[in-house]
Amino acid sequence: MPSICVKDVDQQEFVKAFSVFLKNSGKVKVPEWADIVKTATHKELAPYDPDWFYVRCASLARHLYMRGNAGVGAFRKVYGGSRHRGVAPNHFHVANGNLIRKALQALEACKILEKSNFRGRVITRVGRRDMDRVAGALNKPAAE
Repeated sequence: MPSICVKDVDQQEFVKAFSVFLKNSGKVKVPEWADIVKTATHKELAPYDPDWFYVRCASLARHLYMRGNAGVGAFRKVYGGSRHRGVAPNHFHVANGNLIRKALQALEACKILEKSNFRGRVITRVGRRDMDRVAGALNKPAAE
């Protein structure tokens, strides 16, 4: 039977499913200020979803699974966007680095990520196993 990995499933469905897995595991510690903070300077409002921190953690984990060796600075560019400045032209702004750092630290605390010897962070064997297990559970109903 072929094994299913994260690369074989839809990325949006995987991020939703893995965020539910992280929330149900209870290992990810959400900062107490997470309900009042914006995710970037180019955003006007805080996220509407109360579980946005779990979704961001799942998205970070998936990105590291796919590419590996990324740090806070790289993720600031990934989650950045254009700042709307009225009649002036838009400019690119990077995302909030503290949120990304806290999310990566939360994933490190539950042994999904670890710091790389080279730079940035990488997925651990336990994290890869958990992510592949969630991906396999997503793909199972489609196969049947």
